Amino acid sequence: MHLAIIPDGNRRWARAKKIHPWKGHEQAIQNFRSITDFCRKDPRIDILTVWCFSTENWKRDPKEIAELFRMLEDYLRKERQGFIKEHTRFVHSGRRDRIPKTLSTLIAEVEQETLDQTEFILHFAVDYGGKDEIVRAIRKIKKTETITEKNFQTYLDHPSLPDIDLVIRTSGEQRTSNFFLWQSTYAEWIFSEKFFPDFSVTDLTAALDTYAERQRRYGS
Repeated sequence: MHLAIIPDGNRRWARAKKIHPWKGHEQAIQNFRSITDFCRKDPRIDILTVWCFSTENWKRDPKEIAELFRMLEDYLRKERQGFIKEHTRFVHSGRRDRIPKTLSTLIAEVEQETLDQTEFILHFAVDYGGKDEIVRAIRKIKKTETITEKNFQTYLDHPSLPDIDLVIRTSGEQRTSNFFLWQSTYAEWIFSEKFFPDFSVTDLTAALDTYAERQRRYGS
């Protein structure tokens, strides 16, 4: 199973508590560690995709953006050895030309270090947008090439990853927001009213149980 999470509501969580917005992101990262540990151990889940920073998030306060990137770097530096121990492969989708060079380099290093891990895949979308990925894929195609769905997919960021089965979006927002447009075509969606810092393993378990009850017909 390929599970994807849009961890929305971190800033609103912080505002509700009258604390600085990026404190919400800090709490979200702590919560994310618990969710990742759960997903690694759940036999139903092979891949966890998390949207960390979208192509639209550049509209935010530059100080908040810088702090977000610092937190991502800090997370990867702390977890990189644990990825090997937990047999976790780390992969990234999105642009690397606009994020800080230190983060881009670190992402590449951790991807290379974990390349041979096969039990679980942790997939970060950083400076990622579905439209942007499709446009970047189109630019890679040779003018003489005949395009089919199958060979177009080979130009996406990670064509070897299977399509997403379930997307969970927190904070009550009910829209796709340019999230993996190609890969989520037939995904099931579950929307949680909870802000992500409050979204617990218990909530995730309930969402997975709801997903298991659904019938996926793929148009048939």
